[in-house]
Amino acid sequence: MRSSKLVAAALAAATVLTACGSDDAGDGRTVVKIAIDPGLEQGAVDAYDERVAQFEKANPDIDLQPQEYNWEATTFTAQLAGGTLPDVFTVPFTDGRGLIERKQVADISGLVAELPYAKDFNPNVADAGKAADGKMHAVPIAAYGQALHYNRTLFTQAGLDPDNPPSTWDEVRAAAKQIAQRTGQAGYAQMTKDNTGGWILTTLDYAYGGRTEVIKGDRAEATLDTPQMRDVLADLHDMRWTDNSMGANFLYDWGTINQDFAAGRIGMYVSGGGNYGQLLTQNAVKPADYGVTVLPLADDEDAGVLGGGTLAVVSANAEEAVQAAGVKWIDFYYMAKLTVKDAAVLDAKALADSDAPVGAPTLPVFDKATYDEMLAWTTAYVNVPLEQMTPYTDDMFDQPLLTEPTRSTQEVYALLDPVVQSVLTDKNADIGGLLAQAEADAQALLDRN
Repeated sequence: MRSSKLVAAALAAATVLTACGSDDAGDGRTVVKIAIDPGLEQGAVDAYDERVAQFEKANPDIDLQPQEYNWEATTFTAQLAGGTLPDVFTVPFTDGRGLIERKQVADISGLVAELPYAKDFNPNVADAGKAADGKMHAVPIAAYGQALHYNRTLFTQAGLDPDNPPSTWDEVRAAAKQIAQRTGQAGYAQMTKDNTGGWILTTLDYAYGGRTEVIKGDRAEATLDTPQMRDVLADLHDMRWTDNSMGANFLYDWGTINQDFAAGRIGMYVSGGGNYGQLLTQNAVKPADYGVTVLPLADDEDAGVLGGGTLAVVSANAEEAVQAAGVKWIDFYYMAKLTVKDAAVLDAKALADSDAPVGAPTLPVFDKATYDEMLAWTTAYVNVPLEQMTPYTDDMFDQPLLTEPTRSTQEVYALLDPVVQSVLTDKNADIGGLLAQAEADAQALLDRN
């Protein structure tokens, strides 16, 4: 959830057609309004303007005009209905299939198919931008998958091998208990508030093979009270009350759990796989402490990793000239640094020069061969301990990616926050009763919306 917000905020940029669609510059050029994230510092604005100038120099028949835009769940639907969105805009993975099915974005599949890397997308990521017929109507520009982050120093102090982190939930429980007993720190911690409780609970539900909603036609059916969700909560209950391995703070959100993990007070926790940059730049984590591995999955054919990301799309109202210009901009602005050596090196150098992390793993948009090639181009600028991240990078391509629930996502997460809080603060919490009530409340919410 949080990771997908960061991705959207960092990458939001788009195009919109003024007036009737093209040649509005008065000189024969196609006018395309491209979005810039509101509230950027001047340095970021200057860098963005430079990219615009570079694009226009390479494409003299296109006139780009920056316009403030950022995807927000509370305003997006109204903007879409009112026709005020840019012609080329970004949306979360959760919105992609619905927009495609309702024909609210243009079918740019022919233009995308002509891009040199069209067949190189990571298949686990590409599905988010595809229509039912398999054609790509939306271009994935960034992605994330949940992961298990762990403190290598606490692992060593507890007599565990930091190069061999847990690969099952039973191993997570055993390692958490050992860390708590031998170091006095929380072996495992869980987010529980400000909707992050529902986010991570849903993540674990997916990893156990469950789902929190099922779409039947136009109706969404809440499926919170399931054997998989009961197993998740029962395991958390036992870690908390039987093992005493979860510490004493049961009101974590994304920011506070990052703080305590970076400070060495947490052995393991679940969050987006690309969280290292945040931990380093905002929480001053010690690089030597950090480890990350793929999320353990239950032995269930439906088990998968909750993930998300950002799609670049073109409005269904855009004329053909604007669609073509929009795909050119998507290719230039978002994709070049992932697919073109000079652009990748320039981006890595700029990040390194500003002391930002270079090389920290995120779920790659492209396949392993393309990802490895990009890493080879930028090796000279990598400034993160990649060898400590191989438990994640070695297997991240093999895990099935499942998008977040698509209906009333945040509202249902909010309903699940008190469920996990109750289990962690009340030894006698009625898991079945809590889930039955949450499911009934969620269904009423889904039916209203």
